[in-house]
Amino acid sequence: MGKVVAIDAGTTGVRALVVDEQARVVDVAYQELTQRFPRPGWVEHDPAEIWDAVCATLAEVGARLAEASDTVAAIGITNQRETLVAFDRSSGRPLHRAIVWQDRRTAGICAELEQAGHLPLIRQRTGLVLDSYFSATKITYLLRHGDLALPPTAPALSFGTVDSWVLWNLTGGTHGGLYATDPSNASRTMLLDTATLAWSPDLCALFEVPPHTLPEVRPSAGPFGVASLPDLGPATAVLGGVPVAAILGDQQAALFGQACFDPGMVKVTYGTGSFALANAGTVRPPAPDGLTVSVAWDLGSLAGPPRGPVAYALEGSTFVSGAAIQWLRDGLGIIAAAAEVGPLAESVPDSGGVSFVPALTGLGSPWWDPDARGTITGLTRGAGRAQLVRATVEAMAFQVRAMTDAMAAASAHPLSALRADGGAAAMDFLLALQAEQSRMPVARPRSTESTALGAATLAGLSVGMWSSLGELSALWQPAARFEPELPVELADAGYAAWNRTVERSRGWAAGQE
Repeated sequence: MGKVVAIDAGTTGVRALVVDEQARVVDVAYQELTQRFPRPGWVEHDPAEIWDAVCATLAEVGARLAEASDTVAAIGITNQRETLVAFDRSSGRPLHRAIVWQDRRTAGICAELEQAGHLPLIRQRTGLVLDSYFSATKITYLLRHGDLALPPTAPALSFGTVDSWVLWNLTGGTHGGLYATDPSNASRTMLLDTATLAWSPDLCALFEVPPHTLPEVRPSAGPFGVASLPDLGPATAVLGGVPVAAILGDQQAALFGQACFDPGMVKVTYGTGSFALANAGTVRPPAPDGLTVSVAWDLGSLAGPPRGPVAYALEGSTFVSGAAIQWLRDGLGIIAAAAEVGPLAESVPDSGGVSFVPALTGLGSPWWDPDARGTITGLTRGAGRAQLVRATVEAMAFQVRAMTDAMAAASAHPLSALRADGGAAAMDFLLALQAEQSRMPVARPRSTESTALGAATLAGLSVGMWSSLGELSALWQPAARFEPELPVELADAGYAAWNRTVERSRGWAAGQE
C-alpha cells in the first residue's frame, strides 16, 4: 500500500516523516520554528510560519518519494497541543500570533475563575485544572485584549489548536478546507466534555467562547478529507488527493506510537517539557489530585472487542525538561551542544549536593504552581558545571517520578512498564536514573520518533495498512532496556533532597506579575 506520511507540527519545529509498512521511519525533513518572547512569561509562534514549514517539509520528503516512485496511502497529523491559533476562515489570515502552551499570560484569569469557585465544574467536565497551559483562557484573553479585527459573532472567526489550522490549510483552506479536530486535542482545551466528547455549552459560556468559532470534533481515526496542496513541485503529485486519516495530539500520539494499548502502560516523552501518560482504559477515571485526565484517542469505527473506541489517559506535564538543557547552552553558555550533557553528567559521581528545580515557567504536575521559579540549592565552592549539568539531568528524572508516583496512587491499573521517547531519551544515563526513581523497567524503542509514529500508524490503521492494534503492538521493538538496581533507600534519599528544593521554589513570583 506504499508509505504513510506524518506531519509533526511541534513546539520547536515541524517535521514530515515517512513511515513504511514495518512501522519504521525511513525519511524525515525538519524545519525549526522561531520562538517569540514578547514579554516575560509570554511565548508565541507565527501561524503562517508553521504552515510554511509544513509545506517545506512535505515538499522535501515528497520529492524523494516521487524520485523513488513510491506511493502514499495516508497522511496523519500530530501537533503541539493547547497552543491556540486565531484565524479568519474567509481570508485564511491569522488574526494574532499563536499563543503557545508554555505561555503564562492568562494566569490571572485562571486565578479569578478559581477564586469564583469554578474549578470543581472544570475538573468534573474536562479532567483538567485551571491553568494557563490550556487553551480556553487564551481565547478569553484574545477576545478581551487581542484586537482581532473580527467581531465574536463573525462566522469566519476561528479558534483552533494547531492541528485544526494545519488540517484546514492541508485540505484546501479557503477553497473548501475542513475545519476539524479530534478528541485528544479537544480534551486539552478546557472546553470539551470528555464524557460526551462534545464542546460543553456551560464551559463555552464560562470562558466567553462563541461555540461557532470552534472546530468540529471527529474521531481520531478520521476521516479528515484529502490533501489539496499548493504547488510543491514533484511532491504535489505524490501527496495530492491522499486521505488525511488520523489526528492525535503529540503526547497521545506518542502513547499510541509506543504501542501502550493496554491499561497501566506508561510512556514518557522528554521534549521541551516532560510528559507522562498512563493508559487508563476505556472508562473515564475521576481526575486525581496533581494529574489531568485526557482522551487518549477515539478509534471510531475501527474499534473492536475487547477494546472500546475511546481510551482515556492519566497525564502529568512538566513545562521545562529539554528546555533546561537549551537554557544551559543558550542562557548560561556552560555547554556548547546538547550532546555534551550525558558525558558531562557521568563525569562526576554525583551532583555534589547541588539540586536544580527547572521551574523556569512555573511548575506543572503534580504541583500546578504558576508562581514557582527555577531554583538551585546546595552550591559550594567545589560545585562546577559538571555538577550543575548532572543536577539538571537528575531533575528530569525526579520530575517524571513525581508524576508516576501520583499515577500509581490514582490508577485502577498497576503501572507495568515505562516506555521513553523524545530527544533526551537517547541519553542512557537519564533512562537508568528514571528506572531507579520510578521503580519500574524503562525501555527505549528502536525509533524515538514515537509522536510521528503514532500519527502515522493510526493513519495506516485507518486505511487498512495494518489490521489491528495487536499487529501494531507486535511491530514495536525495544532498542534498550533499563532495570532499577539502586537500593530504594538511596533512590528515595536523592528524591527527598530534591523535593526540599521544590518547596523553596514554590510561590516565588506570587504578587510580582
